Amino acid sequence: MKHIDIAEILRDKERIGTEAVVCGWVRTFRDSAAVAFLELADGTSFSRLQVVVDKSAVALDPECTKCGASVCVKGDVVKAFRGEGSELNAKEVRLLGKCPGDYPIQKKRTSLEFLRTIPHLRLRTNMFTAVFRVRSVAAQAIHKYFHDRRYYYINTPLITASDCEGAGEMFRVTTQPWNAKYESEAAYYKDDFFSQKAGLSVSGQLEGEVAATALGRIYTFGPSFRAENSNTTRHLAEFWHVEPEIAFAELPDVMEIAEDMIKTVIRTVMDECSEEMDFFERFVESGLKAKLSNVVESDFGVLEYTDAIELLKKADVSFQYPVAWGCDLQTEHEKYITEHVFKKPVFVINYPKEIKSFYMKQNADGKTVAATDLLVPGIGEIIGGSEREADPDKLLAAMKARGMDLASYKQYIDLRTFGTVPHGGFGLGFERFVMYVTGMENIRDVTLFPRSVNNIM
Repeated sequence: MKHIDIAEILRDKERIGTEAVVCGWVRTFRDSAAVAFLELADGTSFSRLQVVVDKSAVALDPECTKCGASVCVKGDVVKAFRGEGSELNAKEVRLLGKCPGDYPIQKKRTSLEFLRTIPHLRLRTNMFTAVFRVRSVAAQAIHKYFHDRRYYYINTPLITASDCEGAGEMFRVTTQPWNAKYESEAAYYKDDFFSQKAGLSVSGQLEGEVAATALGRIYTFGPSFRAENSNTTRHLAEFWHVEPEIAFAELPDVMEIAEDMIKTVIRTVMDECSEEMDFFERFVESGLKAKLSNVVESDFGVLEYTDAIELLKKADVSFQYPVAWGCDLQTEHEKYITEHVFKKPVFVINYPKEIKSFYMKQNADGKTVAATDLLVPGIGEIIGGSEREADPDKLLAAMKARGMDLASYKQYIDLRTFGTVPHGGFGLGFERFVMYVTGMENIRDVTLFPRSVNNIM
């Protein structure tokens, strides 16, 4: 049906004095003897449109006044009685969709825990319309960032035979019946769709390296899947992954690109989502805008892993997880480094090779790899990256040491044989980034239908 977006009505002052038709959902209703007031939202604007109904001139169906009902309104655009915006003096209010009295999204504030039980409706709250508008703007900014710098957007397979991280946390993909019985694993997979074991991809990196060694600079932006039994506020079984891969690049280049991308996208979100950021500042995280401004204006810190361990050992803090060289940094360690020491994002670099993936470039010391994690205050790690191992002998040695099936990685190994180059890249967990810029504390609140342990609503 022909109608005008509420965002356009609110922002375009030239529409004042004209007639308009709008559609939306009723968010609030106020009544008096002579006049009724409806606040409508249609998803195009964080702000709502006030509709003024002269009850002596316009018949108002009671169903049109119920929270959650959808309506179509024709009327005159006038300057708002209060403020600088516009409102609509109704000539006609028509019901599009009824909403019963037990509609769970009412005017009173509802807990995030409750809203997670109704993911199909929670987007109609201010909190979640703000979150998902920011998410959309951030996604577009990421695509623009790479497009403007001549990266090619690549779509990598979601079904794969190789485990990029080598950690065995893949979801299996099969067409076999649940009660299939075979004498051996080989016989089972022989009758499966691909005639071999297959799973959902944990990362598009390996295929991304294939593209980068031909196109120079590429990025992927799509879902990844990890069957990690981590029921925390920072983990999802299905999440979105931004993964650039750059040929002729070493670890410092990778870090420079990651920092520039983060700052550019944050700047875009703050510029384009000012109303949403004001809302988050008021209701989610006090000081959020100052925190993000500090990120944009600061040079990110760089900290050797070995130095990070010594720093943590000397900290006057009782950590739940003990600290020793060779341990993987836990969230509490990451937060201490970013929040108490640097007070800004920090790249931790050159991790022990035993706790990092097989594909990372081995440093000359024989103990560490040219890897980095970007840690940010409040979240911890949001980016993991590295220079990739370009030496075929060292790559094979790392894979054999982990007992990996080399046959499954033949194409990846071939890249080191046919014109290998120094190259690297990183992965950004998109949901964690959205958490960071909105201040939301639970990753389930920044994705539409969260998939996590024991949850597939």
